Amino acid sequence: MAKRYPTPRGENLRRALAQEAARIMAEHGIRDFFIAKRKAAERLGVDDGVAALPKNIEIESALAEYQRLFSREAHAESLQAQRRAALTAMQRLREFEPRLVGPVLSGTATEHSQIQLHLFADRAESIALKLIDHGIAHEVTERRVRMSPERVLAYPGLRFEVDDQVIEVTVFPTDGIRQAPVSPVDGRPMRRANAIEVEALLEE
Repeated sequence: MAKRYPTPRGENLRRALAQEAARIMAEHGIRDFFIAKRKAAERLGVDDGVAALPKNIEIESALAEYQRLFSREAHAESLQAQRRAALTAMQRLREFEPRLVGPVLSGTATEHSQIQLHLFADRAESIALKLIDHGIAHEVTERRVRMSPERVLAYPGLRFEVDDQVIEVTVFPTDGIRQAPVSPVDGRPMRRANAIEVEALLEE
């Protein structure tokens, strides 16, 4: 069977869709890549089906480019505020070995992005009690996490605010620190950063 190569039209279409999906994510606060790419396809009048849609990693790259071109200073200021709030939360919850993940870590967070932390404890209630000790109001949530292409697990979560920034916590068992979930961007193990690494990012 002859190998099929992308055509120039197909490449240009995917690039245009990635750029439009990135704009939608940046301007409208949409976090779901699939929703963003479907809205982009609708806006550009593309009905070629899923095959024409860009990959999530292409959209993330386009989002980073959009932020550099159209909102460099505002984005940098917003990202610093998010990372400072993340570090504050991580320091207050240090006994649960917090790790920063997601767009705030990668640098593609928009002003609408919520800060995502992974914490590790035998009981989520232990973290809730620590938040109460710090006078931080919170709500209990549940997060569905993809651990492999075939396996999605539900974990307890917490949502609260630090310095007017929304923090979303997923609570893993203590041994969950050894296996990171699958990244929705590239399908690889999700990058996690500890407090020292977040401090280094703030100093850059």
